[in-house]
Amino acid sequence: MSGGLPPSALERWGEIEERLAGSIPALFLDYDGTLSPIAPRPELATLPDETRALLRRLAARFPVAVLSGRGREDVADLVGLDELTYAGSHGFDIAGPSLRHEVGHGIPDLIARASERLREELEGVAGVLVEPKRFATSVHFRLADEAEVPRIERVVEEVIAEHPGLRKGHGKKVFELRPDLDWDKGRALLWLLDELELDRAGVVPFYVGDDVTDEDAFRELANGRGIGILVAEEPRPTAASYSLRDTGEVRELLQRIMGLDCTKV
Repeated sequence: MSGGLPPSALERWGEIEERLAGSIPALFLDYDGTLSPIAPRPELATLPDETRALLRRLAARFPVAVLSGRGREDVADLVGLDELTYAGSHGFDIAGPSLRHEVGHGIPDLIARASERLREELEGVAGVLVEPKRFATSVHFRLADEAEVPRIERVVEEVIAEHPGLRKGHGKKVFELRPDLDWDKGRALLWLLDELELDRAGVVPFYVGDDVTDEDAFRELANGRGIGILVAEEPRPTAASYSLRDTGEVRELLQRIMGLDCTKV
């Protein structure tokens, strides 16, 4: 895993274009920080109209899926394109025009009980938002006082201890309670490649994401299996092959892919 920022996907576009010669791209994209800029509150992270229109055009030619830590229905509503495939809650809840997949039995009820306990325990902490989803719950502390973070994390760990079957995850200014199962964005990516019959010659999978949770997907595409692209401005350890600085550069990359002379799968 590289400890620095990988080379720019835009500056190395010639390499990527050469890799795609005679093949088609299959696009797997994170949402927050990748398609939409990071926002102080989840509901404020809206998708630019220009990006939505571009995704619609791409989906008419190539496979396009959004893999997000958000709930599947939430991210599907934000993107607003029925022709895309959506994997929510880090891949535990997947649906598309021709598929449906859920991982774990009884998880939604467990998540609901844990979410209620979190709300009770964190009610008095200013700037904290508990966001329950079907297969995970997020505790956002971007707006909380930094001095409160240890207390918030302690509450998260206590609630997890009270609800066997859950584990703690991390994101950007967020703690998450997720099912304690061997499943993540990387496993979801592999499932989608198989289910959509994309794990074959002539298809080059792309995964573009900005969060630590996207590293599981980057690792699955390492060693020539596909192309992982990290969205970040500062160096950090990553298994991605390339990088982009922000959502504007992501859109530029997608525009270049749209301009490729490829046939629909």
